Amino acid sequence: MRRIFFISKRKVLMIIVAAVLIILSIFGYVRLNDNATVFDVDEALIYKGSKDDKIIALTCNVDWGEEYIPDMLKILEQNNVKITFFVTGTWAKKNPEVLKSIYKAGHEIGNHGYFHEKYGNLSYTQNTNEIKKAENIINSIINVKCKYFAPPSGHYSDNTIKAAKALNYKIIMWSIDTIDWRNDSTKDIIIKRVLSKACNSGIVLMHPKPETIKALPIIIEELRKKGYKLGTITDIINPD
Repeated sequence: MRRIFFISKRKVLMIIVAAVLIILSIFGYVRLNDNATVFDVDEALIYKGSKDDKIIALTCNVDWGEEYIPDMLKILEQNNVKITFFVTGTWAKKNPEVLKSIYKAGHEIGNHGYFHEKYGNLSYTQNTNEIKKAENIINSIINVKCKYFAPPSGHYSDNTIKAAKALNYKIIMWSIDTIDWRNDSTKDIIIKRVLSKACNSGIVLMHPKPETIKALPIIIEELRKKGYKLGTITDIINPD
């Protein structure tokens, strides 16, 4: 009886060990695939350009603040700088003349989705619809098909990435955040945030805010002193 019990116990132990090994191998497989997914995501999202040159792209996400855009355009014109404006479809629909003035001034226009919401919470179909609706409105106003999509608040999921790719958009994030939308972001703080993180092919994220307007001329001047050229998203990306 003891011998039989010993063999039975040993078999149970072997089964447990085998089960643990199987679980660990499955977990390892999942982790590998998670890492692969992250790698693919990193490849899909552009946080900085691909040119190893002293050039920085300035971007401005627009869903409000149209009253500050004329001043921003004036500063950019005075300094001979072209940037990329990412606009939502709802904003463009309400402010077609402002959008026309941005485009007429020679700036690049990007897609910021239709509504300003968390796209990472949306399904593939919803992401597709939001991006496409914005595309159609922007195109109807300035006759341009945007190449770049900036998800509002940088919020995304695999569905966002798949939808953007299916619609032939490159997804633009940022490497230098002004955080100018926050009430405690003064002119000096905004300037410091940009200059402290300046890098080759960096992407600066701005919004049409009063303190940003005050900071912009100094940012342009100081970046140029450091040897940087300033431009659009297209200026910092090598052609495919």
